Amino acid sequence: MKTSIRVVFVATALLGVATLAVAQRGQGGPGMRQGGGMYDSATEATVTGTIETVQSLPAPAGGRGGMHLMLRADAGVVEVDLGPTGFITTSGIDFAKGDQVTVIGSKITRNGQDAVIARQVTKGGKVLTLRNAQGIPIWSGPGGPQS
Repeated sequence: MKTSIRVVFVATALLGVATLAVAQRGQGGPGMRQGGGMYDSATEATVTGTIETVQSLPAPAGGRGGMHLMLRADAGVVEVDLGPTGFITTSGIDFAKGDQVTVIGSKITRNGQDAVIARQVTKGGKVLTLRNAQGIPIWSGPGGPQS
């Protein structure tokens, strides 16, 4: 009787740990953008335009905040998700209203609006690489995003 209770307890504990690991992976594993969408290299596109606003968004519960650009492009205004504000501010490239930039990234639709998860941003001949070709964030290091 004690053995079967112990087996049930261990199985329940292992199931709980596995569920927690899967949930955490869904919030920030490799290739994940802030907010939970997956970077998809198949939807990669280049967008060129003028920055209308630069936003530093606070981290939602269980997630990360980050820097976003509202970019006026030929097709209209597109939100560009860059990455953690701290990482970007130490990159040596500043972003401000009126700057001309070219963004390479994964096109997504969020709340019915076009958005881009940036992999690379070019401004005035300077290139800021944010993610590798698979969409894994540079700031995350070899093992995936850091907490």
